[in-house]
Formats: sequence, C-alpha cells, structure tokens
Amino acid sequence: MSVTDPGAWTGRRQQAHDQLSRNLLKRIAATFGEPAPAHGEALPPLWQWCFFQEPLAASALGEDGHPARGGFLPPAANRNRMWAGGRVEFFEPLRAGFDADCVSTIARVEEKTGRSGALLFVTVRHEYSQDGRLAIREEQDIVYREPTPPKPGSGEALPCGEWREVVEPDATLLFRYSAVTFNGHRIHYDFPYVTATEGYAGLVVHGPLIATLGLRAFCRAHPQARLRRFAYRGVRPLIAPQPFEVGGRIVRPGVAELWAGNDAGLAQQAEVLFDPIAQ
Repeated sequence: MSVTDPGAWTGRRQQAHDQLSRNLLKRIAATFGEPAPAHGEALPPLWQWCFFQEPLAASALGEDGHPARGGFLPPAANRNRMWAGGRVEFFEPLRAGFDADCVSTIARVEEKTGRSGALLFVTVRHEYSQDGRLAIREEQDIVYREPTPPKPGSGEALPCGEWREVVEPDATLLFRYSAVTFNGHRIHYDFPYVTATEGYAGLVVHGPLIATLGLRAFCRAHPQARLRRFAYRGVRPLIAPQPFEVGGRIVRPGVAELWAGNDAGLAQQAEVLFDPIAQ
C-alpha cells in the first residue's frame, strides 16, 4: 500500500484489550505525584493513554523508536512523526482494576504541503469501552513531516489566566511518562539522537503529557466540573528541562480555554466543554 492512495488505509481497524491494573496505575500515579485510584474508582482524565499499547519487540521498531511503519499506520519513510493534537469525548469514566477494550480506526489520511514541506496527516479514532459500554471516544491527529529545523518559539505570548501551574519537565518525568505509556520515541529520552538526528535543542516534552497536565490543572481548579469534551492542538515543542506553565480561564459558562507555554511563547492550546456541577 502507498500513502499516495489514502483510501487503501482509511477504515483500517485494530482492537486492543487491557486490564486497568493496580500495579500500572500506581506507576502512573507516581509519575504525576498523586494518589493512585483504588479498585473501582475512576481513572483521572487522559490516563487511558497509558494502556492498550502493543508490546512490540525492539526488532519491530524503526530508527526513531516508534513501531516500524506500514503496519496499522501508513508508511512515511524519511519523515519525522508528531502527535499534533486531538479531540476527546467523555461519556463515563473508565474504572480501575477492570478489563477494558479499545477499538482503533484510521478515520482520515491526507497528504498536504505546508511551509515546512510535505506533510502526511493521519487521524486515528479510538473508542474505549468497559462492560460493553462506551466510556471515551477520541480522535488523534498524527503528522509525518519532512525533516526540518524545529520551531523554537511561537511568538504568541501566554494569555492571563484564572489559574496556572508551573511544570519543571526534568529527564526523570519524561523517562517515566515514556515508560508508563510504553512510548519508545527517542526524542523524549535519547539526547544524542534528538539533538543530532532530529535537530531539537534537547529532550522534547511529550504532547500528550502536556495535555494531561493542562487538563489536570483545570480539574484541580474546578473539582466539581464534569468533563464533556476536550480538544487540544500543539503549536510548537517544549524542551526539557526549561520550565513551562499550564493554565486557563473560563470564557463562557461550560467552556474553558487552556494553554501551555513559557517565555518563548505558546506551545499548546486547548478547549474544555464541561458541566459546571457534576450530577
């Protein structure tokens, strides 16, 4: 199959089954420095990203540490992969200690040309269920781009927020998040590779880690809010160990604007739809 024939990849599907085990939840909680959910309790938002990963052998990985391309996802030789953003709908929480399923479908494959050259956009839809009930539906936007110098700053200053938290992304945090998500992408832990091969100034903070911390900050500021939808988009990479902040503000009833960034400008934008008081 070729990426010049998007229809050959659109609609491809795979299913994963996992047990939301107490042991892994304790490791995730330690990574974020918070208590682990007890058996039967709800997983915090976006912790589903730590499950349903296929444990491939090292021989099945590409040079960048991702699974070799051309399996479930289209091949995109000589391009760097980025998790560019996505949209998440929350119907009911996943519960700790029980089995769950994830059905993944390639929703769209598009080849475009941007300022940095050719770009391959792949949108993957994931549906997470427990006991036959749909709990979470999301779409992830993955971009394969030609090797180009990374964007050092966005030029967009951070807005003034109603809440903010400062994050210090040291190498331990990045390593642990890679471990609990079973993410082998070398830009997050291999300093010689990320600087010499992909041209970043240092280790890159995971986009989903930034999203998770940003949504956690919202939930801490609004503990009674019931999440309905979360949409996020990467603007530029954040480089460890430079601190960054996650923050946000309410723009109208039931809608919040979130962001992440530092002195170099905005790095991620997001929007949350929520019920102000959980029922």
